[in-house]
Amino acid sequence: MTGITRFEVLSRQPVFDGMRFGENGAVGEYELLSGLAHGALDPAHALNREIALIEHAPRNAQGLVEYRVDFHIYKPVDLARGNDWLFYEYLNRGTQRGIVRINNAPVVALPTRADEIGNGFLMHEGYSIVWTAWQGNVEPGGGRMLAQFPVATRAGAPIVGKGWEEFVLDAPDSIRGAIVQELDAQRCVLTLSYPAADLDVSRARLSVRQHERDARLDATQAGFAWRYLDAQRIEIERLPACTLDRGAIVEFVYDARDPVVMGLGYASVRDVIAFLKHAKHDTHGTPNPLALADDKPPARALGFGLSQSGRVLRDFLWQGFNESLEGGRVFDAAVPIIAGSRKAWVNAPFSQPGRYSRQHEDHGFLGDQFPFAYATLHDPVSGKTDGVLARARASNTAPRLMHLDTDSEVWSARASLVVTDCEGKDLPADPDVRFYLATGVPHGDYPLPNAASTPVVRYATNPLTYGAPLRALFVAMRAWVDEGVEPPESRFPSHAEGTWWPLDRFVERFESATGLVGPRVLNALRLLDHSSVPPHEGAPYPVFVPAVDVDGNGIAGIRPPFVAAPLGTHAGWALRAPGYAEGALYSVYGSYVPFARAADAMLDGDRRAPFEQRYASPEAWRVALLAAAYELAAGRLMLASDVQQLEARLDRAADPFHIV
Repeated sequence: MTGITRFEVLSRQPVFDGMRFGENGAVGEYELLSGLAHGALDPAHALNREIALIEHAPRNAQGLVEYRVDFHIYKPVDLARGNDWLFYEYLNRGTQRGIVRINNAPVVALPTRADEIGNGFLMHEGYSIVWTAWQGNVEPGGGRMLAQFPVATRAGAPIVGKGWEEFVLDAPDSIRGAIVQELDAQRCVLTLSYPAADLDVSRARLSVRQHERDARLDATQAGFAWRYLDAQRIEIERLPACTLDRGAIVEFVYDARDPVVMGLGYASVRDVIAFLKHAKHDTHGTPNPLALADDKPPARALGFGLSQSGRVLRDFLWQGFNESLEGGRVFDAAVPIIAGSRKAWVNAPFSQPGRYSRQHEDHGFLGDQFPFAYATLHDPVSGKTDGVLARARASNTAPRLMHLDTDSEVWSARASLVVTDCEGKDLPADPDVRFYLATGVPHGDYPLPNAASTPVVRYATNPLTYGAPLRALFVAMRAWVDEGVEPPESRFPSHAEGTWWPLDRFVERFESATGLVGPRVLNALRLLDHSSVPPHEGAPYPVFVPAVDVDGNGIAGIRPPFVAAPLGTHAGWALRAPGYAEGALYSVYGSYVPFARAADAMLDGDRRAPFEQRYASPEAWRVALLAAAYELAAGRLMLASDVQQLEARLDRAADPFHIV
């Protein structure tokens, strides 16, 4: 059966400058353990057989498939003073995001100083925080954590399959990541996800299209040229004849080789958490670092993922990996956030775990097909019956689950499908799942590429974040699992309340009420047949967006204080500007359009009331803002400490418009 064979702690160090956590220092100091987790799997085991390509992975002398992953563990120096919970965060492309988003901390790959952990929420709560590498194609460097998984071969020869790449030209420092190196305004180098099986250009195709729904033009038609530099890179040139702008989508399909057995990432998480929850020591006698002196491991494990890792956590649950090799539950609680209805492209040949579907970018890639909801449903579009928690419920290993999305996931990740069936009807409440929408909040408060010099999008970026409700939900989750205290009821749009709208109704309402330019597209979804690359499209699924008020702000969900007492319109979408595929959505960014301060300062066409007509004074606005915060706190959707932090921010701000 096997699993983790060796849990190798390579370093142990005190962290956070000796800071003592918890009320009156009750949790005490923290330390950081770093090392390598070694695992071995029986490919014939029922819980391993569905790992894609595992039958073609190299085996050791015992017939087992081996892997190795980096780990980091932050734990109370005295475990007995912790909360007896293991907090596991699925990494996002090799780096942590949980401390950044949950603790409101700066972006640091491996925090060790007190000024790198923000408000210290997770530590004050007493969690043992565990990170392990799980993604087998992460580039080394930048503090990224690495997983070592084997390359599959067939009878000693390379396995060949279709490689599929796509990127958008955009601005030079856009969100494309390291896959594209811009040489100059006309030329770039694309690094392929898998090496080309051969360098015969006739066996590959580069195509370009302006918008996602446009017909693909081959390179010559589009005014592009390309060539292989080597098996891992191609050079692409935009010729003078090209009339497409910098929002154009470039696609490259080729014969690839050497697929990584990427599904081992899910097995590695399953096995590491099972080891830390149940084992006294590994097969080499190394003690479980989370076991107390009496060999008692942590009682509970919480799985957390955001964005990519939220999609991965949903996929992990759907594919049955929450059942350990011993038959027990891996995660007792799960909190996937900002994932929408998507899962992930991980456990498949030639997978690319970093890809995810958006309206304009990477639209047709894998990981966004049925099932969408946690409940088991019949899908009349695909003809399948399934649910994200179907396997876990069949094996009695389903966790308690809280699903949090922002407005961006409604527009870019079809979040309506997590609470509706495939005909668009409301699903009944699930006693073991809660749904929350952070209304008016974007996927992330990211800076726009070249925002000062290159107007890639129409409006300013939305600065709101979801940290405050998320912290409150973690407190509620522990009480739910440990004490049986019911968490806050779901806060999500519904047809019953009239807060789901079809896109055309939103367009009419938003533009007529606000005078602003709103989106006329969303990340629509169709049944996709991925037996071909790019995939064949089938019938559409119904996707809805939230109802909005006269200011264009969402009505349903958890309305943050800055949405309940607004200074402007907060949206989870961003519109591409002229020169960048105008009118398409810009990835998962959000928008913020402040109100005018006074009527004589209103821009032409703006129909939203100015600040002076909404609030009698800045103090009146402050009262309204804090009233919204107190209401959230009363509903256990905001912590008292976060209300106090908001009050302190207000005290420091001389101008309301400078606090958003």
